[in-house]
Amino acid sequence: MSSPTVTPPAPDGNSFLVQTVSLLSSVASYLRVPAIASTGVAAILTGLLYFKQKALIYPSHMPPGSRTDIPRPSYYRIKDYEELIIPTKDGEKLSAFYIRGPKGGPNSKVTVIMFHGNAGNIGHRLPIARMLLQAVGCNIFMLEYRGYGISTGHPDESGLNIDAQTALDYLRDRAETRDHKYIVYGQSLGGAVSVKLVSKNQGRGDIVGLILENTFLSMRKLIPSIIPPARYLAALCHQVWATDTLIGNIKVPTLFLSGLQDEIVPPTHMKQLYDLSNAPVKIWKPLPNGDHNSSVLEEGYFEAIREFIQRVSPGNLEKEDLYSTGKPSPPYSAASDAVIGSSF
Repeated sequence: MSSPTVTPPAPDGNSFLVQTVSLLSSVASYLRVPAIASTGVAAILTGLLYFKQKALIYPSHMPPGSRTDIPRPSYYRIKDYEELIIPTKDGEKLSAFYIRGPKGGPNSKVTVIMFHGNAGNIGHRLPIARMLLQAVGCNIFMLEYRGYGISTGHPDESGLNIDAQTALDYLRDRAETRDHKYIVYGQSLGGAVSVKLVSKNQGRGDIVGLILENTFLSMRKLIPSIIPPARYLAALCHQVWATDTLIGNIKVPTLFLSGLQDEIVPPTHMKQLYDLSNAPVKIWKPLPNGDHNSSVLEEGYFEAIREFIQRVSPGNLEKEDLYSTGKPSPPYSAASDAVIGSSF
């Protein structure tokens, strides 16, 4: 398999993120087409909801070239990494990047498992990984779902759940990472993938944190926002992703990153997920000007992740009883409660 090629981006770190947001935001117009279409066109789209919903929910070809043009870590000046091909139990081959943090650092035994949203590929999220390296100094594992990038297969709910389990099993079996602690981090659809994975695997104790950004309650509850004329046909959606039924079972500390200007997933979805959460520690981080893709550009985004990971990292687990309360603690509690009380 030949290596995909792309034009190297500009060298400035912040411009990396801006380019990524601009690229992924172009997909938002594609996702919003049914919402702004004429009544007649919308009626046709609702008729296709059952039969073509996978194409609507998993636009792996968007932005154009996403199946062939995969940025590599070296383009973002990330030096210590591996490009992997990992087999699944049902015969697919998944591409992945494993990026190493600084050796001997405080988070050298922490690996963040990243699950991206429903468009683009793992290469498009490398600027986020680069910022995490700088802010946290942890290891990062980036998985490409089946049917995305150069991974084989076709995406659907059951398949993506297999892919997520494959990623965790790989890290648990790999000599370099088997004794690591894991932070599962999901954006949008990736948040739904993350909640499912953590709910099934939290018993072993090696998953010490969950980070959710702009994630929905369920696909059926999201449909009225994306395709308003199809609100009465939402039950036809067989790609359910019922995150709201699983979040209450999560028993690991959870960070909720919510862009309050999200035009795809209503911010009320994240608020309700936060309210449903019974995590021993749950932290609400509102991003007042963040939309669905630009939340990573908001002030405090990476700082919140850094402080969360520092708090749940192995070196701090014995210093603080994370499992004694379900309430947020400073520095977030007062500000978070104020935002929750006034924003929705």
